[in-house]
Amino acid sequence: MSHEALESNEPETPHLDFAGTTPYEDYVKADVLTHLQHTLSDDPGEMVFLVTTQVMELWFTVIVHEWETAAAALRGDDIPTAIAALKRSVRELEALNASWRPLGQLTPAQFNSYRSALGEGSGFQSAMYRRMEFLLGEKSASMLVPHRGAPRVHAELEKALHEPSLYDEVVRVLGRRGYPIPEAELVERDISLPYTPSEAVEAAWTAVYSGAEDADLARLGEALTDVAELVWRWRNDHLVATRRAMGAKAGTGGSAGVAWLEKRARKNVFPELWTARSHV
Repeated sequence: MSHEALESNEPETPHLDFAGTTPYEDYVKADVLTHLQHTLSDDPGEMVFLVTTQVMELWFTVIVHEWETAAAALRGDDIPTAIAALKRSVRELEALNASWRPLGQLTPAQFNSYRSALGEGSGFQSAMYRRMEFLLGEKSASMLVPHRGAPRVHAELEKALHEPSLYDEVVRVLGRRGYPIPEAELVERDISLPYTPSEAVEAAWTAVYSGAEDADLARLGEALTDVAELVWRWRNDHLVATRRAMGAKAGTGGSAGVAWLEKRARKNVFPELWTARSHV
């Protein structure tokens, strides 16, 4: 602070004159972000729908980063780093889920006023959301098909399809810790297929939860359960928002709409973390 500013108790004027764009713009790319909105109807409500969807995509990106960080840490048996990444993702999932609030009160008339602008566009076509699902163990090779026209996106999804999911890495940690995890059934399985519940994994989590609550595997289990709960809430909030906006009509992009979302909402991720609790 300058001598003059100290004498007058006035704060110094911030640096305002830059040779090019501001350092903030260089880092955040705010000008790019705030000019990505190109509405396709005259309805003023379309802007909030478009921006909210774009915000969701950014949160998907952050959460994928956290879960990939956690998976990499688990491969190296670094459970504290994995837990830290999972806990960050819990706060990020809370923010993601809050994104439904601007859309959750849409009436059918409000949604219909710009729905035609979406054409065949649908959220299930989101590549970054698909990467989230793959990390949760919800693998499906058919979900790569919509992205054949985008080589980089398709390559990233194909790579994620053939890599162990976050939960695959968790199961492998349980095996390395001495729990009887069948190698052929779980460790050496085709990881491009969806994860299916295992009695051996359920028994391992039962044993973990029957031990000390502050043990690292128990804390890992609780961090994963927090994630699973918020994924379930995301799916349910999506279902409720869709019901309010369009009832039981078919969804955009040829999806079954509410019927498909109801099926997804009934399914838990990390299933043995839920069923093991009945045996503790």
